[in-house]
Amino acid sequence: MSESFDDKDPNQRAGAAEAAVTDPPADTSAGVVSAADSSAEAAPAREEDPLEALERERDVLQDRLLRLAAEFDNYRKRVERDRRDQADAATAAALEDLLPIIDDLERALEAPAGSDVEGYRKGVELIHRQMTELLRKRGVTPIEAVGADFDPRIHQAVMREVSAEHRDGEVMEELRRGYRLGDRLLRPSMVKVARRE
Repeated sequence: MSESFDDKDPNQRAGAAEAAVTDPPADTSAGVVSAADSSAEAAPAREEDPLEALERERDVLQDRLLRLAAEFDNYRKRVERDRRDQADAATAAALEDLLPIIDDLERALEAPAGSDVEGYRKGVELIHRQMTELLRKRGVTPIEAVGADFDPRIHQAVMREVSAEHRDGEVMEELRRGYRLGDRLLRPSMVKVARRE
């Protein structure tokens, strides 16, 4: 036999109504939305394509390479310009030192033809002293060849002559003086070398 609502105890009716008010039906759609929101927050931003990252890195490196190449080219040009300026300054200084000697030679050439030979010789000796002093100031030294053993690094043998008075391979005569600039050979001495029979 079924029991109607009216047959229930008034206290039971009140409890059922209270349960209906305090326990609202579960909203399943709200739970789905909140789960979707939390998954959207947890997911990172769109992942970068590895190819795009490599292309961007390539562009950065290429730009850096172009800048370095331009800086190196500018440096090379500056060094060449400085070297050229230094060479020009050294040449100008050497020529400036040479000008007084040329002046003395011109004065010697302007001397009358019938002038004193001894005076003329003294003038040439003075000019020679000035020239050797200029070379000495510039670090140029003559090579002492006569009496030394022949050395193909600093001597150029143009003659060989039999001699009992000299050692085999000894420089007998200097035909043209050789010079050094510091440790560097400017030109070799042109020499005659002794040989034994």
